[in-house]
Amino acid sequence: MTANEMCGGASSLRGRVAGVTGAAQGLGAEFALALAKAGASVLVGDLASTTSTCDAIRSVGGRAKGVNLDVTSSTSVEAFVDEAVSSFGQLDILVNNAAISGTIQLRALTDVSSEEWDRVMTVNARGTFECIKAAARPMKERAYGKIINLASGTAIKGSPGLLHYVASKGAIISLTRAAARELGEFGIRVNALAPGLTMSEGMKSNPSWSGAVVTNNIASRAIKREAVPSDLLGALLFLASSESDFITGQTLSVDGGSVMN
Repeated sequence: MTANEMCGGASSLRGRVAGVTGAAQGLGAEFALALAKAGASVLVGDLASTTSTCDAIRSVGGRAKGVNLDVTSSTSVEAFVDEAVSSFGQLDILVNNAAISGTIQLRALTDVSSEEWDRVMTVNARGTFECIKAAARPMKERAYGKIINLASGTAIKGSPGLLHYVASKGAIISLTRAAARELGEFGIRVNALAPGLTMSEGMKSNPSWSGAVVTNNIASRAIKREAVPSDLLGALLFLASSESDFITGQTLSVDGGSVMN
């Protein structure tokens, strides 16, 4: 069964408009393509070129527009949201995927510099806040919205060697809960996905995520295999669709059973 079939077929998001941050490559690109295949028009945001993602979406008959996006800049984020409305008429779904993750090196907490801590927290936590804040405006006007934040199983497990990353993703979980409380009365649902170690392009190219690290991670799972980006798509489309309209403030672990809530 494909990700589209899990969520009611290729038209489950027909007429919806989605914005995906950090979508030039990796998980973000996979998310953007899956949303387009499910029928949504997609605004693709990233600091890097979004051409390949937009081309992939158009190749399957989808509608896409690429936008240069810096999630740490409120001006850039506001422009991203405004572009969704001006190009497609609305913004129904926001996937907050942009983060510093695949390039992070495993190191002891005593070796994490203050500068690196601030950079990771600014992009991962404040960047998500900036995007939620901007998207809330058009979503409130339509009394409907789906915001999906990318957390991580590391924040639930308290994984060592990644203190700044783990803290930033823990912030995402708390931000998800608080935003869900505040925005629920406006018809906006806010949930989070918490993937385990997923072998995206960035992870495969980072030496920190190989060998024993991957082997031990797989051993912690009930389903003992590597996680790949497509494993997340069914959960993503569920949270983006009307089938999850009575779900908000939740963090859904998608990691083969490494974390069990």
